[in-house]
Amino acid sequence: MGEKMSKVTIPARLERLHDVFEFVDGFMKNAQISAELQGKIKLAVEEIFVNIASYAYPNGHDNDDVTVRLSVDSGRLTVEFRDSGTPYNPLTKPDPDTSLSVAERGIGGFGVYFVKSIMDSVEYRYENGRNILITAKDLVQ
Repeated sequence: MGEKMSKVTIPARLERLHDVFEFVDGFMKNAQISAELQGKIKLAVEEIFVNIASYAYPNGHDNDDVTVRLSVDSGRLTVEFRDSGTPYNPLTKPDPDTSLSVAERGIGGFGVYFVKSIMDSVEYRYENGRNILITAKDLVQ
């Protein structure tokens, strides 16, 4: 099975989440990814896109695009996000202490932890003025 790849670039705005879902749904259907995995992957995609749309461009909507690239190769789905927003490595934030109550740990901080629990790998780098977050999920468990 050869690699299948597709990408889309859209404004990083919350109201464009449906466009991201449409793109991701279409790709995953064509790649014949199981419905169970599709649901999990969409949750991770939503978390990442919402964070980019909410925080990457604090100064407004000039050049606020995000590129979402999906590929399948050798039984592994890769979902890559690229944006030119504020440099931010979400992987440097420590995982929340799930043994504490909400009152003890506070609200928030679960987004990246949630994505890491769904996906099999999550990597970040900053290159040529762009945040690059690469997540991957093995399709055969």
